[in-house]
Amino acid sequence: MNASRPDSNRRRRRLGAFLILVGVPLLALAIWVGWAEQNPEQERELRVEVQDRLHEWFPESMELPDDLQGFLPRSDRFDDERPPDVLLLHGLDEPGDIWDALAPALDDAGSNGWEFRYPNDQAIDHSADLLAEHWAQLEGDDPLILIGHSMGGLVIRDFVTRYRHPEDATPRVGWRPVAGVILVATPNHGSEWARLRVWLEVREWLADIQQQRFSLFAGLRDGTGAAKIDLRPGSHFLAELNARPWPDDIPVRIIGGKLPEPTPAMRESLAALDEQIDLEAVAGRISEWWEQTDDELGDGVVPVESLHLDGHPDPLILEASHRGLLVPGPLTDDPPAIDPILDILERWNAAPGD
Repeated sequence: MNASRPDSNRRRRRLGAFLILVGVPLLALAIWVGWAEQNPEQERELRVEVQDRLHEWFPESMELPDDLQGFLPRSDRFDDERPPDVLLLHGLDEPGDIWDALAPALDDAGSNGWEFRYPNDQAIDHSADLLAEHWAQLEGDDPLILIGHSMGGLVIRDFVTRYRHPEDATPRVGWRPVAGVILVATPNHGSEWARLRVWLEVREWLADIQQQRFSLFAGLRDGTGAAKIDLRPGSHFLAELNARPWPDDIPVRIIGGKLPEPTPAMRESLAALDEQIDLEAVAGRISEWWEQTDDELGDGVVPVESLHLDGHPDPLILEASHRGLLVPGPLTDDPPAIDPILDILERWNAAPGD
């Protein structure tokens, strides 16, 4: 009888230690999340400061591989030394395959596409600063068309209005002029899904592991999360960006997505999932979410209303998910945004400034 008491005491001590080990971090996380929700701009400043200090203290570890930063030729048709006709900018936590379908389509259309890669989880204006630093590497003086997916479109808008065509000021960068801008699924007025950035980063970490470039710093090289604050509706960054005038001689076209109604096959799959998984009717909740996917949710990430920009043509809305606009996926084998992009490029090349 007495022998059982020490065992019971040990179990209680172990349980107490376990609760402390788990409970203290959870409490700290809850306090941090609560503070951050109430003070987004202060959180942004803190994240930017952390990133700056990490680069100062661990410059080699924080340096992105060459293939993840700067200009990357994407053409299989044109020589890598030939200057690009089109520059592509990816979005938040994008593993890098978002342009894999458009790049060969550009080749077929006779346009040389390059990609600009950047630490996409840093503050958006820092990414625009980085583009400005690299801009002089683009040889020649022919006008260049910029295409941005998701947050990449905001980087383009910030670069054009702060560096290439600042209001009432001379350009801060010269060299190649901008002929036009195509924004694909760009949250011009923000997206609440930016709060879930951590799940997007998991996808990026998995891609890092597959490419054998994972390290303890892998999740920090792309930034420390300031981008997700810039992407929230009503952020200081978006308010300032949307208040700037856009140059009259640079046309803008906007393409967005809207999730379609689930097909009978999709509904059957959801029903089967509901039977297999007993987690508070997970599949039923997915189905309910899908039924609510209208203009408010748009492509599942960017609401339709967040696409619009005053003074520019209304967005072209296509039946596709956020990534499915440009890459094959469960909804379609033929990304629907590619043909409209090629049509726009053809018109602009035939009549510049149209």
